[in-house]
Amino acid sequence: MYRLIPYSKASRELSLQEKVGQFFMPAAFINDSEEEIQILERVIKEQHVGGLCFFHSRASAATNYEGVKEIPYNAESLTTLTTLIQRYQKIAKHPLLISIDAEWGLAMRIEETPQYPYALTLGAISGDNDLIFEVGRHIAQDCKKAGIHWNLAPVVDINNNPANPVIGYRSFGERREQVYKKALAFIQGTQSEGILTSIKHFPGHGDTATDSHLGLPIIDKSKKALLENELYPFQKLIQDGVDSVMAGHLCVPALAQGKADPSSLSKEIIKGLLRDEMGFTGVVISDALNMHAVSKKYPVKGELEWVAFDAGNDVLCFAEHTEEGITTILERASTDQIEQSFKRIWALKEKSIPKEIPKSGQATNHLAPYELNKKLATESLTCLKGKAGDIREFLNSGFIGISVGRNADNPFFKSLAKSISLDCLSLEVEATNLLERLEGENRVLLPIFPPLASPKDSFGLTQELLQVNDLLAKKEVILYLFGNPYLLNHISWHKAKAVVIAYQDFPIFQEMAALHFLTQQGAGGNLPVALDQNISHG
Repeated sequence: MYRLIPYSKASRELSLQEKVGQFFMPAAFINDSEEEIQILERVIKEQHVGGLCFFHSRASAATNYEGVKEIPYNAESLTTLTTLIQRYQKIAKHPLLISIDAEWGLAMRIEETPQYPYALTLGAISGDNDLIFEVGRHIAQDCKKAGIHWNLAPVVDINNNPANPVIGYRSFGERREQVYKKALAFIQGTQSEGILTSIKHFPGHGDTATDSHLGLPIIDKSKKALLENELYPFQKLIQDGVDSVMAGHLCVPALAQGKADPSSLSKEIIKGLLRDEMGFTGVVISDALNMHAVSKKYPVKGELEWVAFDAGNDVLCFAEHTEEGITTILERASTDQIEQSFKRIWALKEKSIPKEIPKSGQATNHLAPYELNKKLATESLTCLKGKAGDIREFLNSGFIGISVGRNADNPFFKSLAKSISLDCLSLEVEATNLLERLEGENRVLLPIFPPLASPKDSFGLTQELLQVNDLLAKKEVILYLFGNPYLLNHISWHKAKAVVIAYQDFPIFQEMAALHFLTQQGAGGNLPVALDQNISHG
């Protein structure tokens, strides 16, 4: 059965136990074994869960926080996902609400699918936000084609902590108005295709140095400061009628009457602040309940699910103990409490679940993903230091190329080689005698490709950055960064002749950066975050 019955009928016909089942959104894994698939089918059939949240595999980042399991590669993941969604829908008594994290496209979870830039890259685009609307629309079309109703995006956290291990590049930046307007454009693009969104991670995960997958971040700010900054995008988007809000796992005592409870489990923050003070009447979904910030605090099965529901969450994402959670909620919740959440969830289903399963086929885009990414690459390219004349003089004076974080056979150097003669090396290959190899060379074109988007181990380049600083101190350098701009806090970038940030290492971003170096392409982007001006790197 796929047709969703009207709320008026559902409110009469579903038992109280079935209504509570609708609150649960267990994890579904694309690369599960047949045995694991059948276990989830039994949960769907017996517990009448309301939806599923899809993840890549049980070894992916969503469960493998310590990174000890090897993540399988499956080029057919998208086909597998689509097949599984249809299979799970067929066994459900009532249509399942299917969700996924697709902040930068299905590629966040699924191989061989279109990938769009991180939010931080979109944050660099100046002027109107039409392109960001298009990103939201393209991602929504990809979701719709697969049978997904709900993209758990965008992130509207204001990233004002360079050491943030889990938000950073997922945020549109550190300025509240910029985050709000760009998130709104993404949401409007998503909604134009009939796909739901969820703003996260309420009340704001930006100013933390702890990953809530591993521990509970503490935000020690006054309520006044939080209302003026971190909560600003949430409040504005609530006023714009956002579909849902995801409650993050954060300790914010100023918002919880001094209590140290996780915000996702706090009545003061969800019922008091979000609903009563900020006026949100839609669905609240918890961040994944398997995350260590909350899961380790509740060893009794079903207790965490009850506490999360009682705090004000309507949808319990990644609930690991569905049967026990349903039993506990039925024992402790009032009928009115259950009915209120059920009504909100069913309204969300009525808004998003089509009358019949969409037919597969190519979605129609105004721009193909490649063309959209090309425009995004062009508009986000940011010249942090230097002018076109500096680059032109450098270009005409002779130089050598040194690639950092990637071999010399990269699209940036390949694009340049089509127009100019270029001697290219890789820092990793020449690491032991780099300066000796460069004796007699005064000018270095230095593209940096950080292996990581998050700040762990200096974005994966701890040792390499020591040599980068040597080059900046001793050579005339033009630097192109294909990654997180916060990496520049780890090097003496002020010593470079010019610094250009391309944000992504997609081939098209490298090709547009090459055109910029050849002075055939402008750089109209603006840095969406501030860099530490006081760090000394020797």
